[in-house]
Formats: sequence, C-alpha cells, structure tokens
Amino acid sequence: MGDRKFREAVIFHNALDIAEIVRQLLQEGWEIDPEDLAHISPYLTEHIKRFGEYSTHELGIQPEAYDPKLDVDFTRLREQEPVASCFGAAA
Repeated sequence: MGDRKFREAVIFHNALDIAEIVRQLLQEGWEIDPEDLAHISPYLTEHIKRFGEYSTHELGIQPEAYDPKLDVDFTRLREQEPVASCFGAAA
C-alpha cells in the first residue's frame, strides 16, 4: 500500500474511532460541544506502528454497516465562518 493510501486509511480509521467515542460519551450523558469536535483532527499518527506488529487474522471478517450520524447539533457551526479557515497550509 502506498504512503498516500496508508495515510488515508489511518485518517479514516481515526475518524471512525472518534465517532465511536463521541457516541459513547453521548450515551453516558456527556454534552458534546460541536465547536470542540470542529477542532479534533483525525490525522494523528503517533500511535501507528508503520512496520510493527499487526494481526491479519481479522482481514476476512465483514464489518458491520457504518452509521455516520452523530447526535450532535452542528447548526451553530454552520452559521459561522468555516473553522478550517483558521488553519494554515500544511507543511
């Protein structure tokens, strides 16, 4: 897998993890501020063992259908300027 595809897979996996954590917090009664979520980036790589120990026995397992809906009201953010405009260009 090329570097770009690997990074994209990592970003997607991190986005799935973030969404699952948000769902768990909502179930526990936490209030999720959409502005806080707007500052979370799924492009985290510190935890990746690029050439490390990974199990491949799960590759043939069909995952459950992914539900992209989060029960967070983002309308307040939609009325503001895009958050991404405050970030500079990537190096």
